[in-house]
Amino acid sequence: MAECHWQPRPWEHVTLLALHGLNGSSDAHYMRGLAAKAFARGMNVVRLNQRNCGDTEQLSAGLFHSGLTADAALVLHELTEVDGIRAIAVAGYSLGGNLALKLAGEYGAHAPRALVGVAAVSPIIEISQCTRALERRENVLYQWNFVKDLKRRMRRKARCHPGAFDLSPLSGIRTVRAFDEMYTAPHFGFRDAEDYYHRASAMRVVDRVRVPALIIASEDDPFVPSRPFHDPKITRNPHIDLRLCAHGGHCGFVGEKTSSDDDGYWAENQIVAFVERHATPEIADFRLQISD
Repeated sequence: MAECHWQPRPWEHVTLLALHGLNGSSDAHYMRGLAAKAFARGMNVVRLNQRNCGDTEQLSAGLFHSGLTADAALVLHELTEVDGIRAIAVAGYSLGGNLALKLAGEYGAHAPRALVGVAAVSPIIEISQCTRALERRENVLYQWNFVKDLKRRMRRKARCHPGAFDLSPLSGIRTVRAFDEMYTAPHFGFRDAEDYYHRASAMRVVDRVRVPALIIASEDDPFVPSRPFHDPKITRNPHIDLRLCAHGGHCGFVGEKTSSDDDGYWAENQIVAFVERHATPEIADFRLQISD
């Protein structure tokens, strides 16, 4: 399920497909903030709820995982083939950032022409490393919050689909890794949690990205290590614009206002500028065609 914001004659405007993080939904503050900025700049915006997020548990009997790009790819196909959208950018935060980069990597040199670029903020591109970082003592509150939300969603999922899931082990789960070991990995046919983390990580395919890609990450992110962003797969890919900041935390990147039009949400503004830069030629060419 998605929240859609359409401009008049939407096919004449670039569409931004926004993907949220693990505990998020289409209503997350960063999703709303990005959508407001993009729409104000003349873009269509689609805020996509991942499966089981945003009160969508009843819509599908299946679960969701951090590398499941099929849903985003299906939406992209729907936008181009059904709605006639000619230019699309995908932007994701944390888990959503991993999805955006993984989708572009899986497309490789065969990305749809309409895909003008992808952007990722604090993407969990090496999920195993992120999970280990989450298990550090100083991250206990993050871990607790993620697990609490995963359990809540699992219980709601089971109520919507009686008999589909065994909830008896749920109360004993204390970590994201334990949840993935018990539920995510077996549900999707992965050997175990580590196999799932490896196969779902964008790092496996990021060197194949052939569309413009913006990565915003920070050295002080509490549970997304910066080391993978120094990998040659990223630094030597000419299609990737890496903004590795000293500070910014996890999906933070809030700074001082530099003008009356600047609300201080730096990452959101960078994404909008990135999309405008790469979508403008495609949209201008399309408008020229329909005016002939």
